[in-house]
Parts: sequence; C-alpha cells; structure tokens
Amino acid sequence: MMPSGILIAAPSSGSGKTTVTLGLIAALRAQGVAVQPFKCGPDYIDPAFHSAAAGRASVNLDSWAMTPDRIGALAQVAIGADLVIAEGAMGLFDGVARPGETGTGASAEIAALLGWPVIAVIDCSGQAQTAAAVALGLARYRSDVPLAGVILNKLASPRHEALVRAGFASAGIPVLGALPRQAGVALPERHLGLVQAEELPRLTEMLAGIGAFVAAHCDLSAIRAIAGGRPCVASAPRVPPPGDRIALARDAAFSFVYPHLLADWRAGGATILPFSPLQDEGPDPTAKVCWLPGGYPELHAGRLAAADQFRASLTEFACTRPVHGECGGYMALGAGLVAADGTRHQMAGLLGLETSFAKRRMHLGYRLARPRLPLPGFSAGAALRGHEFHYATILSQPDAALADVVDATRAKVAETGSFRATQGAITSGTFFHLIAPASPETTT
Repeated sequence: MMPSGILIAAPSSGSGKTTVTLGLIAALRAQGVAVQPFKCGPDYIDPAFHSAAAGRASVNLDSWAMTPDRIGALAQVAIGADLVIAEGAMGLFDGVARPGETGTGASAEIAALLGWPVIAVIDCSGQAQTAAAVALGLARYRSDVPLAGVILNKLASPRHEALVRAGFASAGIPVLGALPRQAGVALPERHLGLVQAEELPRLTEMLAGIGAFVAAHCDLSAIRAIAGGRPCVASAPRVPPPGDRIALARDAAFSFVYPHLLADWRAGGATILPFSPLQDEGPDPTAKVCWLPGGYPELHAGRLAAADQFRASLTEFACTRPVHGECGGYMALGAGLVAADGTRHQMAGLLGLETSFAKRRMHLGYRLARPRLPLPGFSAGAALRGHEFHYATILSQPDAALADVVDATRAKVAETGSFRATQGAITSGTFFHLIAPASPETTT
C-alpha cells in the first residue's frame, strides 16, 4: 500500500522549504518513522540531502517532463515507507507558461495529482498578520490543492510570533510549527544552490541538529495526521539505457544523475560501471558506451587537467564506442575550461568546446530537444524533455550542432550541444539534462 504523504511548499524560493523538509525527515526518522522523500521539479542537490536524512533515495517528480502515469509509477518507490514527504520548488504555483506532459511544472500539480495535502513554509521576516493573508491566497488559489496548515519561519521574538499567530487564527489556518530565527540552521550554498551533500563532512551531525530544532518547534503528530493521498495510474515506459554496459563517471565533479534514470537503465538490463575521473580513472574497457553526467567540473578543473590516464583512456575508448556528456560532462569533453579566476585548464579534447566561468551568466529552464543524429538509446529526431541550469559561457563551439532545442515556450535555444566523429564512433555533448522522452501528443 502507498503511504500517505504531505508536500512542503512556500510562496517563494528562499522561504526555508529545504531546511524544514530536512528537519521533518530527520526528526521523524529519529522517532522510528520510515520517510520516503520526493522533490518536485528538476533538481539534483536537494534530493541528495533528502536521501542522507531519510536513508532512502529521494526521487524527482516533474509535471512538465513526466506523464501522470510516469509520476504515479515513480511514486511507487514509497511502498514500504510509513510517510511521504515531498519538497516543492520555487513558489507553490510557479511554473512555465505553456504546459508540458502533465502541466507547467508547478509543485501544486504534483500535490493535486497524488492527493498530498500542502504545508506551506511562511517566511515571516518583515511582516506579522500579513503573513496570514499570503497563506490565505495560497489556500484559495486552487480548490484541488488543499492547504492543510503552515510552518512559520524566521520569527524574530515571542511578540512577533504572537502577532503572526493572531493573523492565522483570524484566517482559520492551522499553525503546525513556529521556527525562531536561528543562525547556523541553514545549509551552505553556492551558485547552483546548496553545496552538495557529499561535500559536508559533518552532514550527519548537521541533519541531526536541524531535526532536533524542527522537532522542538513543530507538532510532529499533527503533521503526520494531516497526510493523505490517492491512487494513481502507475505504468509508463522507462528511459531506455544507452547500452548494456555503461561506463558512468561518478565522483564530486560528476554527480548530477537522476535516480530514476539509473533505475530505468538497470530495469532495461544495463550494467552500470562507475569510474572516477578525479582519481585519474578511465572508463571500463568492457563498457559499450561512456556517459559523463553533470556536476561541478569548474571546481575541480585543475585535477581534471592533470588526470592524464583518464584523458588517455577516454580518448582510446572514444575511437570505437560512443561517449556522451551532459552539462558538466559536456564541458569536460571539450578542449578547455576557463575557471572563475581566469585560468584556462585543458579538458579531454574530444570536442572543440571552450567554456568559461570568468564571464558568468545564468542559463536556466526546461528544454525540449530533438537530436539530429541517432544517440545511444534514441533515434534521430526523438523528442526528449529535460532542463538546463548552468553559469558557463560558451567561448567557442566549432563542432556540428547535436540537436534542435527549444524552451518551454517553443522558442529556439542557442545551446544546441555538439558532436564529433572519431574513427566512426560519435562523441557528443549538450548542456541539456535528460529527464524523460516526450510523448508524441505533447510535441505536435
């Protein structure tokens, strides 16, 4: 049986959703509750923290990129848990202007589809009773997305809390927790969001502290009692593996891989063979394809440039078998990468791409891509849904374009990716992170 669930949302980004979500997971786990975490939308970093707090892999659910039955199928990983806690993205109703597979990518669509009541985290900084008016707007915006209560965040004093609570009492919205402003509770951040979970040596201690903080200021019993859900169709085609033996770059520089993608590959009969470029390792010579996922190559550019064995092994592999890189992996396949301090570092050189972090500019959004040639697992012209999120600037991209790419409004995107043939094998790369194949009826 599927356990009941709740969705932690907010009026906007920066309200404290991730801290509250992690605190609830850690606090309930400390009580012996098995929590299955989920993350709404395209995100690699928050789910890694969820997984560390819960001891269960957090899975992304995306209404723009996934069909309802795909979302329902992925939700089945919660079977065997006691409770689902899903974290929203941005504001509760925020999404793109044009719907994709299920909707616009708004967290509210996941709550409506799976029947999870919403608990809103309200940042009370600089306001008092008005916070209730904001929550009242969330409660009334969509009748199929019930607001079950709120957790107040960043309360400055007992007097401030009393004023805020008075507003919620007048609005008739339950207050399920009240978190005072406290330094040291939030997790460290960098340009793509939180620092990665694996980079924090004191992560277990930090999560325990956040859990204790939330447990001391929230009504955990009331929060569990609010949980709900509804049955959902749970069958959908999986993402096909790019080969039956996949050499997968996997370390601090290449860590952005969706759990559902790896699960699909394994379900499709593939064996995944991890290797670490940072440890100067090359792809397994028995692999049929090599995949370099996204991550933070710019933070490790010096070590990658010095990894001669990795570069030589990858070059030899690419002579006879396909190699593909996503975002950070794409940059690592290029000729060079300029770090934020202006230093150029040699990369693998399998593509001519030159990128720079000295000139930062955000590239963010959903993408629909159609490759111009067959790629491992996909035919030419296949419609693929994914997203792009990076701060790199392209200095040079001399190779042929890999795909025709549009954003969620169907406007053309300049970042097409590129490819190069080496003795008959294809090396390819793109800033596009694959989430799922698109269904034909949503791309016509």
